[in-house]
Amino acid sequence: MESLKEKTAKGLFWGGMNNGVQQLLGLAFGIILGRLLDPSDYGMTAMLAVFSVIANELQASGFKTGLINMKAPTHDDYNAVFWFNILAGALIYIVLWVAAPFIADYYHQPKLIPLSRYVFLGFVFSSFGMAQSAYLTKQMQIRQIAQCGMTATLSSSLVSVFLAWQGFGYWALATQYLMYIAINTLLLWYFSPWRPSLSVTFKPIRKLFPFSVRIMISAILTQVNSNIMNLLLGRYYGEANTGHYNQAYQWSSKCFLLVGNMLKQVDQTVLVGLDDERERQLAVLRKMMRFTAFISFPLLFGLGLVAHEFIILAIGEKWLFAASLLPLLCLSGAFMPLSTLLTDAVISQHRSDIYLWSTLVLGVLQIGLMVGLWQQGIYTMVIAYTLLNILWVFVWHLFVRRLMGYGLLAFLKDIVPFALAAAAVMAATGFMTQAIDNLWLKLLSRVVTASLLYYAVMRLAGAVILQECMDFIFSKRKRH
Repeated sequence: MESLKEKTAKGLFWGGMNNGVQQLLGLAFGIILGRLLDPSDYGMTAMLAVFSVIANELQASGFKTGLINMKAPTHDDYNAVFWFNILAGALIYIVLWVAAPFIADYYHQPKLIPLSRYVFLGFVFSSFGMAQSAYLTKQMQIRQIAQCGMTATLSSSLVSVFLAWQGFGYWALATQYLMYIAINTLLLWYFSPWRPSLSVTFKPIRKLFPFSVRIMISAILTQVNSNIMNLLLGRYYGEANTGHYNQAYQWSSKCFLLVGNMLKQVDQTVLVGLDDERERQLAVLRKMMRFTAFISFPLLFGLGLVAHEFIILAIGEKWLFAASLLPLLCLSGAFMPLSTLLTDAVISQHRSDIYLWSTLVLGVLQIGLMVGLWQQGIYTMVIAYTLLNILWVFVWHLFVRRLMGYGLLAFLKDIVPFALAAAAVMAATGFMTQAIDNLWLKLLSRVVTASLLYYAVMRLAGAVILQECMDFIFSKRKRH
């Protein structure tokens, strides 16, 4: 029987494999699509993103998280969530179908009416897979979830490239989104042994509701926070500028979601399972935090270092403005996985109320800042967005300290060495390679130099997390 450490390591490995492959595929196909499509095409779909994700959270209603945080959910629990999601998804789609003209009027773009009605089908499709995904996650069957995600990403990306090549513009991006959800949902059904029944009682919904509704509202606020720039830029700066910002955000998010999503597939399940062992629970959280900092800071700081060369070489000079925004978004992105882990720690303590109110305050501050600064220009808005999100990591830590005894000095000890090491490595790499004129040579030199320097620094510092990662990788090779 596998130990908790082995299950967690395996979950992180497959979560990392899933997200790593998806982000690599996103990188490859993102380059192709970036060359085939214009900033305005990306802007069209970006302007709808916030409505899709809000509707998706309303439809899911936090019940997936609720199931994951239950000690032993029953068939009736999964069944109630399954049918509730389908009913909610159908109802919300009808509401948004009617609302489509008003959304288009807000952005002054009539073409958004048919596009929005097409894109919004995504959360109807996803409603059929929420319970299946929760079941696999609860059973820590992360390998199966990884296979679903990787297959769906590859298939949907191939179709979107074909459509973009045929001149379908933003419809190619919308179809990619829909196909990913549909294929992923079908595969979740294939891998999950759980099946719904027509004999349904909604009593579990009432039991889960107090916890889950706060998760739902918090998730909606989080999505609004993440998409507030698209909302404002789409209205005041047009689809082209929105497309530039969205392109930069997408590249940074590929990196921080690689780390954050890998954690989310195991962290709550593991932490909830250690409710009765508080000291061990904190020790596991701190190890996860060190692992997160060890990966996140060099990955995002490194992308910020090569932002200009990467964007120009990958998708062309038409995206120069996006390249100038990317380093700023990478700075905030480096802290996003830390926030993910801290918020999941709060939820694991069954304090969805704290999660809700902290997210609400962050949202109010962020929206207020963006609305107040939109006339100052896009750069000012992005700088404010970056600083606020970095600051809020320490707000989340404040709650985790109160709930789990995770002191500030311990937290800083877990993250600051990796942040300083990554920053120093990127600064040294930038200095050593600044005289190189050839973009390809500069990009390659910076990636190789930064990677070797960071590894050398970690080895010299005797970073335990590096050795543990290497031991795990080599042990897997031996087993295979």
